[in-house]
Amino acid sequence: MQKVKLPLTVDPVRAAQKKLDYDGIIKADLLERLAESTQSVTRDANVTLSFDFDQRHLAFMRGSADVEVMLTCQRCQEEFKHQYSVEFCYSPLLKPEAADELPEAYEPADVDENGEINLIQIVEDELILELPQVAMHDETDCKASGNMTFGEIPVADERPNPFAVLKNLSK
Repeated sequence: MQKVKLPLTVDPVRAAQKKLDYDGIIKADLLERLAESTQSVTRDANVTLSFDFDQRHLAFMRGSADVEVMLTCQRCQEEFKHQYSVEFCYSPLLKPEAADELPEAYEPADVDENGEINLIQIVEDELILELPQVAMHDETDCKASGNMTFGEIPVADERPNPFAVLKNLSK
C-alpha cells in the first residue's frame, strides 16, 4: 500500500465514528520545530493513526511515528544519524475543565473552534519529546570514546578530627 500525506487537521470524534485508520507520511519540511531541535530532519516521518471509541465512549487516537534526524554528538562534536520511533494515545479535549476526568492512558488533545485537532503538531510534539537529552554516538562509533581518561582520586590526608576536643570535655 502506498503511503499518502496525512491531513493537517482531523475531527477526532467523526474519525472515531468512522473508525478511520491512516498510514501515511508527514513531509520533513513540515516538521519545522523538530528541525530546530536537531541539525536536520533527513527523511519524512512515517505515521500510523487509528481512531476509535473506548468502553467509556471516549473518542481516542492511537498512533506511532518514526523519523530520522541528524544530531551532534556531545562527546566528539561530529554529526550522526539518529532513527527513532514513538507511540502515543490522545483523546480530544472538548471542554478544558474535563481534563481531570480523562483516563491516565490518554493525553489530552486540544481541539480548535471547528472541533479538529492538529495532527502535525501532535506528532511533532511527540517526536521532540522523544529526542535524547544528551545526544551521543554509540561508544564504539564515537571518535572521542577512546580519548576519555579519568584521573585518580587523591586520598584524603589524615587530619585529626576537630571535634575530638569536645569528646574530652564531656568526661
